[in-house]
Parts: sequence; structure tokens; C-alpha cells
Amino acid sequence: MNTRAKGLAGERRAEAFLVQRGYQVLARNFRTRRGEVDLIVANPARLAFVEVKNWDALGQDSLGQAIGAAKQRRIIEVARSYLSRHPRPERPAFDVILLRGDEVLHLENAFDGVA
Repeated sequence: MNTRAKGLAGERRAEAFLVQRGYQVLARNFRTRRGEVDLIVANPARLAFVEVKNWDALGQDSLGQAIGAAKQRRIIEVARSYLSRHPRPERPAFDVILLRGDEVLHLENAFDGVA
């Protein structure tokens, strides 16, 4: 499986994982000129911008390597753009889903929206 196909398969797994936990998918692969975010999801309590990564080593310590500061800033800019077009009352959360084999690690509030 090539890298792109692996990425899309991972995003679909992450989406199914979130839907099973009561989230509604608002957007997939939302792009602006500043960047892209894999999933935008919401449940009655929260709105989350989600980055999905296939990762060899799952763990909180993997986060900095998987989603660096520059990528975080781009995701925050994409979130601002989305919210300017689709206002929501909830404060946005920034989650990361790390996938390895059959394992799924959902890191809620992986980083804050201050850039």
C-alpha cells in the first residue's frame, strides 16, 4: 500500500473510531491555502480538529515528533478559517489520533489553540 492509500485508510479508521464514540463528522480533509486538517468532528460537548497519523511508536511522547510546532500552527490557522465560515459556540479542541496496527490512541486536547 502506498503512503497516500495508507493515509486515507488511517483517516477512515480514525473516523469510524470517532463516530463509534458519538462524534458527527463535519468535514474531511478540509483545506485552505494555509494548510489542511484531516477531520473536523463534533459531539454535543465539543468541536475537534483532528490530525491522524500512522505511527510506529504509540505514546504521548510520540506527539512532538508526529505533530511539530509548525504543523500545529497550520492546523490552528485552518481551524480559524473553518470557524470564520462555519461559526460554532464551542471552543475548538485540537486532537491527534495515532494509529499503529490495530491500536488507536486518541489524544484529546493534544495541543491548545494559541499560536
